[in-house]
Amino acid sequence: MPPTPCALCHTSRALVIRPKNHQKLCKACFLALFEAEIHNTITSNSLFSPGERIAIGASGGKDSTVLASVLKTLNERHNYGLDLLLLSIDEGIKGYRDDSLETVKRNATQYEMPLSIVGYDELYGWTMDQVVSQIGKKGNCTYCGVFRRQALDRGAARLGIKHVVTGHNADDVAETVMMNLLRGDLPRLSRATSIVTASAASDIKRSKPLKYAYEKEIVLYAHHKRLDYFSTECIYSPEAFRGSARTLIKNLERVRPSAILDVVRSGEDMARLVPAEVSNSNQPLANTTDAAVAADEEAEGEAGCGSANNGRASGGEMAAMEQKLRNEEEATGKETDFTLQGQRHDRCKPPSTTAKKLPKQHLRRCVRCGYLSSQPVCKACMLLEGLNKNRPKTEIGVSVSVVEERY
Repeated sequence: MPPTPCALCHTSRALVIRPKNHQKLCKACFLALFEAEIHNTITSNSLFSPGERIAIGASGGKDSTVLASVLKTLNERHNYGLDLLLLSIDEGIKGYRDDSLETVKRNATQYEMPLSIVGYDELYGWTMDQVVSQIGKKGNCTYCGVFRRQALDRGAARLGIKHVVTGHNADDVAETVMMNLLRGDLPRLSRATSIVTASAASDIKRSKPLKYAYEKEIVLYAHHKRLDYFSTECIYSPEAFRGSARTLIKNLERVRPSAILDVVRSGEDMARLVPAEVSNSNQPLANTTDAAVAADEEAEGEAGCGSANNGRASGGEMAAMEQKLRNEEEATGKETDFTLQGQRHDRCKPPSTTAKKLPKQHLRRCVRCGYLSSQPVCKACMLLEGLNKNRPKTEIGVSVSVVEERY
C-alpha cells in the first residue's frame, strides 16, 4: 500500500494526524499550519503592540516552552517588534521545580531571551516544601495558587512589564468551562473564556496565545521541533475536580475530535450572555477584581491542580449509576403524593419573583503588602499570618457589600 500523501502539499508523505480534525499532514506542513494558526489568534485578537515588552510565564513544561519558541519565530517572521523575556516562579519544590528551572535556563540560552526568576522564599519567606511540611498536602494548592498569582504580578512589575503571556491551551480552557458549568458558576465561566484578562489588583494584563491550540498538537509540535522541555507533574498535586472535567473532555474528544474547540466556543457564547454586573467584566479587557481572581484560584486549589489518575472513574461506576437512575425512575412512577386539606402542595407554589442579590466588591490596598484586595488584608497575607502563627487552617472570607439588581 503506497504511503498517504500530505493533505496540503500533496507531495510529501503524511506523518502527522491532527487531533482536532484528523487531517493527515507532512511534518513541514503541520509545523507551518500550527504557527499560522497561532499568528491568526494573535492578530485577530490584537494581543500585542509594536515595541511592547512581553514576559512569557515559563515553567519549563511543554506549553510554555512551545509558547516561547513560537513567539520567537513569529516575532522574527512577522516583525511584531516585541521585546520578549522569560519570567519563572520558583515555588521551592525540590525534585520538581529545581529540575524544571534547569530546563528554563537552557531555554533562555536556546532562544536568546533574558530570564528572571522570582522565588516564594524571597517574597513570602516560605517555600512550598516548608508550607507542605506544616499543613500537609491537603489544601496546599490554595496557598500555591494565591502566592503564584501575586508572584507573577510582582515579578513583572519589577521588570517594568505590563503584559504577561501564559501557555494555557484549548484543553485547559475547555476543562475550565466544563468545571464552571458543572458547578453552575457563570461569573467564573465568563472570566475564564476571555483570551485577554486584566486584574483590578494590578495594571498587568495577561493573554493566552495558545487558547485554541490542542494539547496533543502542542506535544506534536514540541516533538517535531525537538524542543527541550520538562514533563514531570508537580509532586504535591492532590486529586482534583479538574481531573473529572478532563476525563469528560477527553471522552468527548474520542467521539468527536472537534469537541474541545466546540466546548471553548460554546463557553464564549454563554459568557456573552452573562450580565456585566455578575461577571465583573464591564471593562474591555474583562477586568476582574483581585478577590474574584483569588477566589478562582483558591476554589481550584482547595481541590488541587492535578491527580494521580486524572479523575478517572472505574468502569463499573457508570453502569452502577445508570442502574440506580433506572431504579429511581421506576420508583417515581409508583409514588403517591398526599396533601393535607387546606395546605398547598410545594409543586403548586408560583415561582419566586424576588430579584437576585448580586455581590459588589470594593477594592482597597492591603495594609500589609500594598497589593490591591477587596478586604483590608489580602489573601496572601492572611495565609502567611496563619503559617507564621502556626494556624494554617485560617479561613478566608470575602468582604462584599450586597446590593439588589434586576436583570
